[in-house]
Amino acid sequence: MGFGPFVVTTDLDRAERNVEGRSVALKKELGLRDLVLTQIVFVVGTAWVGTAAKLGDSHVSFWLLAILLFYIPQAAVVIYLNRLMPLEGGLYQWAKFGFNDFAGFMVAWNLWLLAFTVMALCGLVVTTNLSYSIGASAGWMQESKWVVPIVSCVLTVSLVAVSIRGLSLGKWVHNAGGIIMLVTYGALVALPFISLARGELKEYHPLKIVAPTFSMFNLNIFSKMVLGALSGFEYVAILGGECRSPARNIGRSVIVAAPFIALMFILGTSSVLAFTGGEHVDLIGPVPQTLSIGFRSFPIVGAIVSIAILLLAMRSIALMSIYLAGSSRLPMVAGWDRLLPAWFTKLHPRYKTPVNSIIFVGAITLCFSLASLIGTGAQEAFQLVDNAASVFYGIVYVVMFAIPLVGAKNIIKNAPAWLRVASACGFIVSLAAIWFTIFPIIGVRSRFAFAAKIIAVALIGNAIGAAIFAIRSRRAALADPT
Repeated sequence: MGFGPFVVTTDLDRAERNVEGRSVALKKELGLRDLVLTQIVFVVGTAWVGTAAKLGDSHVSFWLLAILLFYIPQAAVVIYLNRLMPLEGGLYQWAKFGFNDFAGFMVAWNLWLLAFTVMALCGLVVTTNLSYSIGASAGWMQESKWVVPIVSCVLTVSLVAVSIRGLSLGKWVHNAGGIIMLVTYGALVALPFISLARGELKEYHPLKIVAPTFSMFNLNIFSKMVLGALSGFEYVAILGGECRSPARNIGRSVIVAAPFIALMFILGTSSVLAFTGGEHVDLIGPVPQTLSIGFRSFPIVGAIVSIAILLLAMRSIALMSIYLAGSSRLPMVAGWDRLLPAWFTKLHPRYKTPVNSIIFVGAITLCFSLASLIGTGAQEAFQLVDNAASVFYGIVYVVMFAIPLVGAKNIIKNAPAWLRVASACGFIVSLAAIWFTIFPIIGVRSRFAFAAKIIAVALIGNAIGAAIFAIRSRRAALADPT
C-alpha cells in the first residue's frame, strides 16, 4: 500500500489481511451485548431532547424526517461498509480503502477532534448533573471557576487509567452506561403518564404530529438533531479488531439498538416539552431539569430524583470512556500506516492497549476541557464546543456517505441502488448540518464572534491535520521508496 496522498488501494483483500494481522495482538473483549449497550449509551445523549423540545409540538415531525433522511441511511451505510471491512480503525479504514490515505487520515483526524471537543464537555455536564442532584443550593457549581476544572481533571485521569486497563474493564463501564440510559429514559417517558394520572397534567399527546414549519431556526435545530442526536453508529466499528465476529455483530448491534434509540428520543422530547414548555429548557441538562420539575410534588421521591440525576452523570462518564477508547485507537492504526510516529502503536505488555496513545489523548482532552471554559458562560461554552464538534462530525459523515457513491470500484460495485439513494440523502443532510453550526440557538454575546470561532476552529484544526499528513507521508515515502 502506498503512502502518497492520492494512492488508491487496489487489492482490498490483501490490505485487509495486513490490518487483521496487526490486530491479532489485540484482545477480543466485545460481544453483541456489549456492542448493543455501547450503541445506546453512545448515540442517546441527554442534551438532544432539550434541543428538540425547542421545536414545540412539531418535534415529532422533525424527528421522523431526521430518521428518514439521515438515521436510516447512516445505519445502512455503516452495516454495508462494516461487512466489507470489519477492521480495527473502522471509518478510518473505510475512507482509506474507499478513497486514499489522505481521506482516511483526515477522517481519523476529525474523529479525533470530535472526541476532544465532546470529552471537553464532560466535566461541565457532570458538574451540572451534580448541582441538580444536590438541589438549588448548589446552583453556583455550574458557573464556578474551580469546580468544573477540578471535576474535569479527576475524570480524565481516572478514565485514562481505566482505558489503559483495557476493554475487559472498560466494557463494564460502557454497559453500565447503557443500562443507566434505558432506566433513566424509562423514568422520563413514564413521568408524564404518572402526572396525567395524578391530575397534574391536563393532557398529554406524546406522538402528536404537527406539520413542520421550515424556518431558519427550526432547520438549525433539525440539523443538530441529525448530526448530534442521531449519529454515532459507526463509532464502535473503530474497535472492530477488539470485537468477537465484528462483521456480524457490529451490524446486528445497529439493527437491535436503532428502534429503541428512536423511541427514546421521540418520547423523551415529548416529556421534556410537557414539563418545560420548550422555552425555558436547560440545554445542558434537560433530563435532570425535567425530572426535578415532574417529581417536585413527591417529597419522598426527591431522593430518587437525586439518584437518577447522579446516574446521568455516570452515563456521561461512560460516554467519555467510549470516546477515549476510540480516539486512542485512531493514532494507533495511523501509526501502523506510518502516518503517525510508531510511538503511538506501542501496546501495554499485559493489557495490549495502546498505552502511549491513551496517555496522549488524555492530556490533550484535559487541555481542551480547560480552554473551552475561558471567557464564556456555561451555556455559551456548551454551544460553542458542541457546534465545533458538529463541524468535525459533519466532515466525517460527508466522507462516509460519499464512499458508496464515488468510492473505489471494488467497494461500490455491489452497492444496491437504494443504498446509493440513502447515501445521497445522508450526504446532503450532513453538508447542511455543517452550514448551520455557525448559527447558535441561544443568546450569545456576539453572533459574529460565535460564528468566527466555529469557522476558525474548523479551518485551523483541519489545516493542522493536513500539514501533519503531508509531513508524515513524505517521511514514509523517503523511508520506503517502493
